[in-house]
Amino acid sequence: MNALDQKIKSCFVEESVLKYPERYGIFSGKNLPSFIKDWLIKRYSDYNGEIDKEGLLTFLENHIPGKDSNIKTRLIQGEEIKILARVLIESDLKSGVHKFAIPDIGIKANEGRVAPYVIKLKNGLKEGENWGVITLDYMQPDGKEKGYAELSEFKPFKPYKVDFEYFCEARKSFSTPEWIDFLIRCMEYNPEGFENLTQKLFFLTRLLVFVEPNLNLIELAPKGTGKSYVYDNLSKYGWHISGGKVTRAKLFYDMNTNVPGIIPSYEFVAMDEIQTISFDNEEELKGALKNYLEFGNFTVGKTKQVSQAGLILLGNIDLDSERKPISKKYFMELPQIFHETALLDRFHGFIEGWKLPRINEDLKLKGYTLNVEYFSEILSHMRSISRYSALISELLKVPTKADTRDTTAIKRLTTAYFKLLFPHITTHDGLDINEFKTFCFESAYEKRGIIKKQLAMMDLEYRANLPDIEIRNFKS
Repeated sequence: MNALDQKIKSCFVEESVLKYPERYGIFSGKNLPSFIKDWLIKRYSDYNGEIDKEGLLTFLENHIPGKDSNIKTRLIQGEEIKILARVLIESDLKSGVHKFAIPDIGIKANEGRVAPYVIKLKNGLKEGENWGVITLDYMQPDGKEKGYAELSEFKPFKPYKVDFEYFCEARKSFSTPEWIDFLIRCMEYNPEGFENLTQKLFFLTRLLVFVEPNLNLIELAPKGTGKSYVYDNLSKYGWHISGGKVTRAKLFYDMNTNVPGIIPSYEFVAMDEIQTISFDNEEELKGALKNYLEFGNFTVGKTKQVSQAGLILLGNIDLDSERKPISKKYFMELPQIFHETALLDRFHGFIEGWKLPRINEDLKLKGYTLNVEYFSEILSHMRSISRYSALISELLKVPTKADTRDTTAIKRLTTAYFKLLFPHITTHDGLDINEFKTFCFESAYEKRGIIKKQLAMMDLEYRANLPDIEIRNFKS
């Protein structure tokens, strides 16, 4: 172990896990996200990180079966089945029935129904993907209707209760560069595989939507830079769309079934492979997006809802031989629906993904880090803490005629960086102003500046300059 391994293990005795690729071969054939794998590794490891393989394999066999299991046969024979699984919920508009699928064991949506009382319970079950302990029974109705599997109980997978003050106290043991390396490890990457501190901080930008409500980002990057992995594996509180068709009902609210869509059901929504996504009724959807991205609420029919979900667009971009974009107009890489400057202006920052390294063997983590499930709970908890945004408002001096969207974007981005890097600081007295300026404010200013430059290229009504926001130095 190196010094950072020792510090992580000593500061997070119960929450840390020893991670290297070879250990995770035990999950071969199981379609499990990182937050499930880490929880299981931690559960079946001793203090020194040694795994009880027999115990873990037994748990997998009994509680996380695969497609080769005989669950369907057992259900038909009258057995009640209880498993930890990924269940996909969808609403059938024609029948008014909530269907479910469990792809990992071969149960299709036309074979599964959710018991009506389970939908009504406030148990965290929502449209789309859910991880939890589920109970299945077989139902054979009278008459001509075919039999089906019924989801009769659901308990969401949430094994950790967050002691955030404990997390903040642990932060005090790390220098800021060490903490940045620690956070990169928590994202399941090796910080030693990055070129410098600037590139590491750039990589952490992908976590901003995890910690700050209603933060909207765009990232364009070449293939192989790991942008999909972060949003698909680190948290069950986000939704990852990759290709397919997107409608207003799917995103916001389905009036036919009175079921909330993806945005009000999750903390962030990542639209991946954005060039391959098709959008139904673009003008209607564009109007709904503009209103939501601006105000955080939406109206569908007589229903008005508020959400704190951020939206991030992820797409590929073509580079030249020097690894720079072939076109200077980045937003032209987006689908037509996002070519309107009034909509793009509502995105707070842009990530130049081509400045990040391709994923290679050097970036694979080998060492101690936080259990991903615990880390995701910490990130989610940060979203609801208002003291950070209040402190940022104290620290930043905004000109009276500053553009409101620019100010909002810079403040939200700065707050998100601050939450990640300095969660233990609650007042300006304990803050290193130079670190705050370098790691939080300047990073936020840069990300918003790219949005403004791109808007100015597309529309003469926009100017590339940003407000001259200053940092108050309370120690002077």
